[in-house]
Amino acid sequence: MPESSGFNPDAIGPLDGVRVVDLTRLAAGNMLSHMLADFGAEVVKIERPGVGDDLRRFGSAGVWWKVYARSKKSMTLNLKSDEGKALLLRLVEKSDILIENFVPGTLEDWGLGPDDLWRHKPGLMIVRISGWGQTGPYASRPGFGTLIEALSGLASMTGFPDKPPLLPPLALADMVAGLAGFGATVTALLAREKGKAEGQVIDLSLFEPLHGILGPWSAHYVATGEVQARLGNASDVAAPRGVYLCADGKHIAMSASMQSMWEQVAHAMGQPELINDPRFKTPSDRVEHRDALDELVAAFFAERTLEDNLDYCAKAGITVGPIANAAELIDHPYIRGRGVLVDAADDDLGSIPMHQVFPRLSGTPGAIREPAPELGQHNDEMLDLIGVDADERQSLFDRGIV
Repeated sequence: MPESSGFNPDAIGPLDGVRVVDLTRLAAGNMLSHMLADFGAEVVKIERPGVGDDLRRFGSAGVWWKVYARSKKSMTLNLKSDEGKALLLRLVEKSDILIENFVPGTLEDWGLGPDDLWRHKPGLMIVRISGWGQTGPYASRPGFGTLIEALSGLASMTGFPDKPPLLPPLALADMVAGLAGFGATVTALLAREKGKAEGQVIDLSLFEPLHGILGPWSAHYVATGEVQARLGNASDVAAPRGVYLCADGKHIAMSASMQSMWEQVAHAMGQPELINDPRFKTPSDRVEHRDALDELVAAFFAERTLEDNLDYCAKAGITVGPIANAAELIDHPYIRGRGVLVDAADDDLGSIPMHQVFPRLSGTPGAIREPAPELGQHNDEMLDLIGVDADERQSLFDRGIV
């Protein structure tokens, strides 16, 4: 496939030679294995025969699968059958990493727990994704992202004080866990390479990475006795900070998080006297009186259209930005100039924009090598790899094992 299609099948990434067996479904595991694939790992998705990963049916037009299964291979296996498990173990023998997101204990019940896997492949990295972790009182509970976003503290601090808590409009807990899992997996590979550990289990809960990025809110509670409140678009550490309506009905975002930034805002507003106003003199003063300050800032932005505000603030040295939706963002000069999106050929839609590989490595960059696979597209390739002959292969197909 030519690189002009948006894919670069000849790219060799820093994880070239690493084979990953991915047993996961939906978002977290696919986020993790998608990043491994972007950086050159051979990711083999193990899917249910005739059904496939639930991500294939996630959202509209299959775009979740198209984006997050790119550069992966698909093999179908019935893991509830003894023969399916035996084939999986043969594949594990030729692999470096296994990722799963079953309810804790499921692999053990199938005879595929870590000890069983290590007997077939010492040194195998086993990433175990679950809602609440492999240990603790919630280990056996269902762990969907919505439940984690609710209990983690995220929802309680999101939204406006006079409105109910808000859940994020995306699979945030899953995606954050996938990012954390990518870092953990590469760290484990490095530890193995340096002889610090052989195979190990990476116990990756959805809860802990999300909870860990929310800031020191538990420490804040212990230090002050205060529970983090819902502040809408405001901040409890900086003011003015928020989203403001412009004269044309569009919105602009601003955060004056440093004293010098606030002083520039006051000058740009034509009200330098606000700098020494006792209500706004220090960061803590401004946070305490943020409602009064927001009224002044909102009135300032309401006088102009979004574009006029952006121009005015650029000349005044104020850091602001527009609130953009997908339609406005897709052809934004930053997006196109930086190459944040890649237009990839697609059989159904002609082409679809996909996010570029991130982070960007100067010496060993990742690449989008292939489109997402059809269900079972790589069955023959994987069966060749593990030495299944033609007669056995046909029998496996006929009986629904593959």
